[in-house]
Amino acid sequence: MEDVVQDGASVPTHADILEQLDRIRSSSEFDVPERARQFFAYVVGETVGGRANRIKAYSIAVEVYGRSCSFDPQIDPVVRIQAGLIRRGLEHYYLVAGQNDPIVVTMPKGGYVPVFSRRTETPPSAHRLAATYSKQLTATWGRAPPWVGLILVVAALMGLALYAGGMFRFGDGFGITDRQAAGPGVPKLVIEPFEDLSGTPDSAVIAQGLTDEVIGQLAKFKEIVVVAGTGIMLAAGDSEALFALEGRVRLHGDKLRLNARLLDRNSGSVVWTNNYDSIVQVQSLLQLEADIAQAVATALAQPYGIIFQTDAADLAQSPPDDLEAYKCTLAYYRYRSNLNPATHATVQSCLQRAVQRFPNYATAWALLSLTYLDELRFRYRLNSTIPSLDVATDAARRAVELDPQNVRALQAEMLSHYFRGEITAALDVGARAYSINPNDTELAGEYGFRLALSGQWKPGCKLVASAVSRNPQPSGYFESALAVCAYIDKDYITAERWARLADVRANPIYHLILTAILGQLGKTEEARSERQWLAVHAPTFVDNIRHEVAVRIIRREDQLHLLDGFKKAGLSIPDE
Repeated sequence: MEDVVQDGASVPTHADILEQLDRIRSSSEFDVPERARQFFAYVVGETVGGRANRIKAYSIAVEVYGRSCSFDPQIDPVVRIQAGLIRRGLEHYYLVAGQNDPIVVTMPKGGYVPVFSRRTETPPSAHRLAATYSKQLTATWGRAPPWVGLILVVAALMGLALYAGGMFRFGDGFGITDRQAAGPGVPKLVIEPFEDLSGTPDSAVIAQGLTDEVIGQLAKFKEIVVVAGTGIMLAAGDSEALFALEGRVRLHGDKLRLNARLLDRNSGSVVWTNNYDSIVQVQSLLQLEADIAQAVATALAQPYGIIFQTDAADLAQSPPDDLEAYKCTLAYYRYRSNLNPATHATVQSCLQRAVQRFPNYATAWALLSLTYLDELRFRYRLNSTIPSLDVATDAARRAVELDPQNVRALQAEMLSHYFRGEITAALDVGARAYSINPNDTELAGEYGFRLALSGQWKPGCKLVASAVSRNPQPSGYFESALAVCAYIDKDYITAERWARLADVRANPIYHLILTAILGQLGKTEEARSERQWLAVHAPTFVDNIRHEVAVRIIRREDQLHLLDGFKKAGLSIPDE
C-alpha cells in the first residue's frame, strides 16, 4: 500500500470518508459478513460524528450485535473476532479493488476506532515497475553469461518465467481484471449460526460463541473463503463449490454437545458430520470454545481436510494441466502426498500458469515456490540451468508481500531461509506462521521438522507427530520425518516401521533414510537393494552424500550419526 499522510491540510473531509465507506461496502472484494459490514459502518459513522471516544467493545456489541447490557467481552469474543475479519477484509479490498482509491481506511489493532488517510501518490506505472524488475534480474543474474540474461528477459516478457506472473501490470490492451488480480474462485464455506436446542440463556451464549470462534478459526485458512450468514443462495451459473457448515448445540447441566455437519450446497448432500462433547466450566469457557473450533477447522479446511478431499475427488479423471488455478492447488497437495517426480513437473507448470493468470493469488505463488524448493531438496531436473533456490525465494517473497498472514507463503519463506543456511531466520518465520494458524497440519509438520533437523529434536518431533495424528490422509513425507526422529533417538525398529509406512518410494530421500536405518539394523541384503536403487535413480545424492546431509541436518553429531548408518549399509562415504 502506498504511503499516506494525515497532516491537517490533507485530512479527508467527512464527505470524502462517507463516499469511501460506500465504495468499500459496495465492493465484493470487501468480503466480510453482513454484520461485520454493519460494525464497520457503525464505527465509521461514530468517528465522523465526533463520538470516537464512545467506540468500545461494549457499545459495538450492544448497538450492532444486539447483546444485552450484561455483555462481557472477556466471555463473549464476538467484537474481537469480527474486528479481525474487518481488518483482513480491508487489507484484501485495498490490495485488489481499492488500489487507486484516494482515501485509505484502516482499523489499527488494539482498538476499534478507524483511521482515515489520504494517499500521497498514485500507484507506480508499469514502466517504473518494469525498470525495478529489470534491476532485480540484473542483481540476481549479474554473474551469468550475457546470453543467459537475454533468455531470462525474453522469458519474463513472454510471461513464461516464474517472476513474470505478478511483478507488474501490462499497459492498455493487456490489463488484468479485478477478478484476475484477486485470485481464482476458491471454495466458499457458509457458516450458519449454530442452533441452540436447549433454549437457555447459557446455551444461547455458548451457541453464539462457538459460531464466532469457528468463523475466526476457519478464516485463518486462505485456501477457502469463509462467509457468515443465513440462507445464502447460489448465484445463477456459479460454478464454484459452495459448502455450508451447520451446528446444533445442546447443554444439559455442565455437559455440552456440538453436532456439526458440512453440506455440499450444489447437491444438498451431507459430506461430513461429527459430535464434539465437553464439560462446561465458566472459567474455561473461552478455551473450550477455542478447542472445539480448532478441531472443526482442522477437520474441514486443512489441505488434506474434508473440503479438499471433496473437491479433489475428480482430479484422478482430469489431468492437472487442464485445470483452473484453484485446481492446481489441489493437484499440488495430491503430488505432496507421494512426492512423485513425474507429477511434480506437471503441477509446477500448472502453478506457473496460475500465477500468470492470477498474479495476486498468494497461495499459488507459495506453492510454486515450494515446487522450486523441491527441485533443490529432492534433486528433480538435475540438468536444469535454473537456480531453484533463487526463484523459489523470490516467489516466496512475492507470496508474503501479497498476504503476510498466509501460512503457506510463510512456509515457503521459512524453507527458503533454511536451505540458504539462515536457520535462525527460518525458525523465526516458522514460529510466526505457526502462531497464526496452529490448525494447519501441513505447516505444523514442516515447521516441526525444521525444528528437529536444527537440533531441537524433542519439541520438533512432537510437533510432527501431532501433525500426523491430526491429518486425515496418509502423509508419506511426515511419516519419513518421524522415521528420522526415531533414528536420531536410536530406536531403529520404530524408525523402520515409520519408513515402511511412508508411501513416497519414488523419492530419493525416502531411500536414503531407509538405507541408514537398514545399516544400523544390520539388514545387509535389504540395504544392498536400497543402494542399487540410489545408484540408478539418484547417483548425485550418493556422490555428494556429506553435502546432502549437511544442508538438511544442522548439528555435527547428528550428521555423523546418519553417516554412520550409511557406512554400515555399505555406502562409500568420501573423506571430508
